Amino acid sequence: MESYIQELFAERIGGSQFGKVEKIYKFEKIKMAKREALKNNPGKELIDLGVGEPDEKAFDIVIESLCKEACKHENRGYADNGIPEFKYAAAEYLKEVFDVDGIDPETEVNHSIGSKPALAMLPSAFINPGDVCLMTVPGYPVFGTHTEWYGGQVYTIPLLKKNNFLPDLDSIPADIVKRAKVLVINYPNNPTGAVATEDFYKTVIEFALKNKIVVVQDAAYAALSYTGKPLSFLSIPGAKEVGVEIHSLSKAFNMTGWRMAFVAGNPLVVKAFANVKDNYDSGQFKAIQKAAITALQHPELTEKIKEKYKRRLSSLVTTLKHLGFDAHMPGGTFYLYVQAPKKTKSGIVFDNAESFSQYLIKECLISSVPWDDVGSFVRFSATFEAKDQNDEQRILKEVENRLGALAFEF
Repeated sequence: MESYIQELFAERIGGSQFGKVEKIYKFEKIKMAKREALKNNPGKELIDLGVGEPDEKAFDIVIESLCKEACKHENRGYADNGIPEFKYAAAEYLKEVFDVDGIDPETEVNHSIGSKPALAMLPSAFINPGDVCLMTVPGYPVFGTHTEWYGGQVYTIPLLKKNNFLPDLDSIPADIVKRAKVLVINYPNNPTGAVATEDFYKTVIEFALKNKIVVVQDAAYAALSYTGKPLSFLSIPGAKEVGVEIHSLSKAFNMTGWRMAFVAGNPLVVKAFANVKDNYDSGQFKAIQKAAITALQHPELTEKIKEKYKRRLSSLVTTLKHLGFDAHMPGGTFYLYVQAPKKTKSGIVFDNAESFSQYLIKECLISSVPWDDVGSFVRFSATFEAKDQNDEQRILKEVENRLGALAFEF
């Protein structure tokens, strides 16, 4: 007999069909394929070039700060919307690393338990049924998921190679722009590795002002830029009038599991986020916030991380080029985004990026992430596990050895 609970689920997660229709998402398919590959090839090394998080732990100075602060009696309680010290450290970090002046830490910064919750919470501050959120694809879907949960509509703007993976805002239909409330962008971009320019950000600001739209710039990879000094949306005149930027400590400081981020920029948007957040959580553990302050006060730690990723990405570009891929050093992030091959010389056909990615895992024990949103591309990551630089080269040589005989055709 079916439980009455089956009829009570909200439509946003499937309604009465929740749990009955199994939809396997991309990353779950990858996990399943990896388990199958390891089972069928006992003892063989699986090279994971698909992982999207740092391969190393946080720096000792940050860990030691956490241990010290966790022992303090005054750090035991709820943090609510964050401790003042973290807000001031975040504002100072923006100034030192990104040349962002004039951020008021009291009204224009608020912490978040990671950037994902911030992206999930912000739609509830702006989206009513029928409202439109503009989002780029491929990209991180969380803001869009919650937009739809509130009865809103997501309009996707494709990121094309011919446009340097920057969205063409002029391509958006007028009726969509009229109903749009929020534009979500992400630079340096996951998965393309593209970086924004000052001119692009100026265009975004003009677009937002003209059409009365809030801009949310997801800056999770902002500090991981290889084209010179990292660029912040907030460093452009007028940016604070139209929106906010979300910074994360996960990638820049190897603090993925620590769950620390902050929203900065327009005081009204920050206040709205704080109001929503106050009804979701009671803040991140104060000791973690204080350890995060230590990290923000040592941006040279990020320089060490960037040095490693830049070295690995450069070697990965060389490896992929030898295999026939049109690979180029990205402007930022730790990803390479390359066109998937259509077939091999021997006649193995790949219908899309997902079929190619699945083949690599099951037949070659090499993991990647497929993206079929706008063309067929795969994302390779420089965060693969390696003991040292010699091991990095061994791993990439092994990738070339396993794939070299396939003779990909594009």
